[in-house]
This record gives sequence, structure tokens and C-alpha cells, in this order.
Amino acid sequence: MPDLDAGWNFYCALGLRPVVDARPRYARFACSDGDSTFSLHQGESGGGGTTVYFECENVDETVGSLSEAGLCFLSGPEDKSWLWREAELFDPGGNRIILYFAGSNRLDPPWRVGSR
Repeated sequence: MPDLDAGWNFYCALGLRPVVDARPRYARFACSDGDSTFSLHQGESGGGGTTVYFECENVDETVGSLSEAGLCFLSGPEDKSWLWREAELFDPGGNRIILYFAGSNRLDPPWRVGSR
């Protein structure tokens, strides 16, 4: 991401908690559930090659709150044919972000390998 300050603001608005602030070259965040972390490194603009999925319990409510906070969504929330509810936006570095809720279909979709 070329502008880590913009990335910092964006991912804080998404609800990630800052863990390391070594801007302008690096930042690390903790995801709101579990022990997962998410890091940003300063780099050239490019975007478009990375898609990050964040699952949230209530996509509609989350999108509403984030929209009120000034984040712009490209689409959604909408139900997808793969049984997930999704909304799409882009971070300041041009990376695609999907907020989704899959529920039991994340690990146990009707087409799961080995299910018959």
C-alpha cells in the first residue's frame, strides 16, 4: 500500500485493532475475533491483485455503519449463488475487500467434497 496513513484509517474504520504502528513502512492489526492478524507494508501502487475476505455476523448492519462512517461500497449487501451474503469495497491501495457472512455454508456447503 503506497499510503499507510490512508490504510491505517481505512482498516481502523473496518474495526481492526492496531497492534504495531511503524508507519510509514509497516502496520499490523488484530482482527476482532480470534487470534488472526492483518499486516500492511508500504509499497508501490498496484492494487487489484489481492482480495481479502472478512466474515462478519451481520453484513447489512456492518455495511450501514461503515457507510455512515464514510466508506464507499461498490456493491451489496447481496445474497450470492454460493450461499454467502456479501458486500464489496476497495481499500486505499486498490485491494478488493469482501465483507461476508457464510454461516454454516463456509465449512459445510451443499457441494462440500465428500458429502453425499
